[in-house]
Amino acid sequence: MNQTLYDASTIILPLIFAIVFHEVAHGRMARLLGDPTASERGRLSLNPLRHVDPFGTIILPGALHLAGLPVFGWAKPVPVDYRRLRHPKRDMALVGAAGPVTNFVLAALSAVAIGLLARTLGPQATPSAGLTFAFDNLRNFIEFNCFLGMFNLLPLPPFDGSRILRGIAPWPLVRLLDRIEPYGMIVFAVIFVVLPQVAPSLHLVDRVLLPPVGWLLSQFAALASLVAGPGAA
Repeated sequence: MNQTLYDASTIILPLIFAIVFHEVAHGRMARLLGDPTASERGRLSLNPLRHVDPFGTIILPGALHLAGLPVFGWAKPVPVDYRRLRHPKRDMALVGAAGPVTNFVLAALSAVAIGLLARTLGPQATPSAGLTFAFDNLRNFIEFNCFLGMFNLLPLPPFDGSRILRGIAPWPLVRLLDRIEPYGMIVFAVIFVVLPQVAPSLHLVDRVLLPPVGWLLSQFAALASLVAGPGAA
């Protein structure tokens, strides 16, 4: 039981903040580009209570992590009115990209923090319980940010990748994406849940997402080692 509580405590906080920062980044970019809708509705706060969806932010991703499966989740979407953007088509792509970019930046900062803690600790010292807790939270924060950022780059409505694609695609493709969007979650469920059960060789999470996520994790591990210096714990 104690280990389960410990695991949960090192999952919930990094997971919530990875998702919250992702959503707030969309709203802040939209405000920068002319749409203050999220600000007007009080959704630019980092207070998790303003953003948390109990199932999508906590229960589902926590269960996936404990089961050893790829983690994904969602918060209450930050409202963006693309009609209020100064250049709606172009700015749509920038607003969409803001969330994943923020996740990758946070992962990099967490890797630096791990390196600094390891450098401070030194090669021979045994970390205290508090430092171990900090290390585990930072490691999970890197993992969640990497997977959340990559997952949202999928060019499938309603994910951020489709927003980016809308901003750079010709209008016929934009109109096609608009027609697909109302059924986006159904398409997602078919591709990522039903299809792998029918044809395991078509498990797109394993084939499409895990390789780039694994590469990112290796880069951030290298960054942490670089900051820690030779011989660090």
